[in-house]
Amino acid sequence: MNHPLTCLILDGKAVAAQGEHDLSARVAALKAINGARTPILATILVGDDPASATYVRMKGNACRRVGMDSRLVALPAGSTTDEVLAEIGRLNADPDVHGILLQHPVPAQVDERRCFDHISTLKDVDGVTSHGFGRMALGEPAFGPATPTGIMRLLAHYGIELAGKRAVVVGRSAILGKPMALMLSNANATVTLCHSKTVNLEAEVRRAEIVVGAVGKPKFIPNHWISDGAVVIDAGYHPGGVGDIDLDGLASRCAAVTPVPGGVGPMTIATLIAQTVDAAEQAAHPTGQTD
Repeated sequence: MNHPLTCLILDGKAVAAQGEHDLSARVAALKAINGARTPILATILVGDDPASATYVRMKGNACRRVGMDSRLVALPAGSTTDEVLAEIGRLNADPDVHGILLQHPVPAQVDERRCFDHISTLKDVDGVTSHGFGRMALGEPAFGPATPTGIMRLLAHYGIELAGKRAVVVGRSAILGKPMALMLSNANATVTLCHSKTVNLEAEVRRAEIVVGAVGKPKFIPNHWISDGAVVIDAGYHPGGVGDIDLDGLASRCAAVTPVPGGVGPMTIATLIAQTVDAAEQAAHPTGQTD
C-alpha cells in the first residue's frame, strides 16, 4: 500500500546530545551556588556481568560530559542482600551523592526488590522504588523509570500526539513495560499492555497506532504485524544491533520509528543523568519534601 507519510526517525542520540548542553549549564549553575560541589551519581554493580559493566561505563562517561561525577561501588558476585542494603544505606546518608542506581540484574541470591526499595526516594533517579512507582502511576511528581521516561521525552521532542491514540506495549516488566503503559495512559492514550499470555498478539499489534516493543527478545515482533502509519518504539537492544521489533522496511510506511541502536538507548542514559541533576537541584533548594 502506498503511504504519503514521511517517516520521522526518532533520533535519540541527537536529542540526548542536545540535552547534555542544557544539563552542563545546570550543573555549572549548581556548582556556583553550593561551594563547587559536583552532583554525583553512584552506581552499585554486583558481580562482573560484562553487559552491566559496559552500561555502567557509559553512564559514567555521560556524567563527565555534563560536568558531574560518578561513583562506582563494585561488589563481589557472591554478595548478600544485607551487604547490598548496607551499601545503599551508606549512599542514602551521603549528602554528596544525589542519585543512586543499583545496576540490574543482580545475582539470584540478592533480593532485588528489597534493595530497590531501600533507596531513598529523593535519590531514586532510576525510578525503581515501589513508592516512586506509585507516585508516577498516580501522575504525582516522581522520578520515573529511566527508559520509559526517556521514551516519553523523545516522543515529546518530536511532537508525537498521544492523546486518543491506540497504543500497544509488548512486555510488562516493572521497570519498562508496566510504567510505559501507565505513562502513555497518563498522556491520554488508550493502552493495551500485552505479554506472554496475550491471545492473538498479532491482532493487538495490528490495531495499534503506537507500538512499543519492550519484551526483551530479538525481533520478537515481525514487521508485517505493524500497520501503515504507526509510530514504532523499539526499546530492545540485542547482540548484532537488533531490537525487539523487526524494523526492516518500516521506515517506508510508518509515521515514526526509533532506530536500533541510537533511538531509545541514548535517551535512557540521558534521562538518568537529567534526573540526577533534578535531584541535586532539589537538594540545593529543599521544599520540605520527605522520603
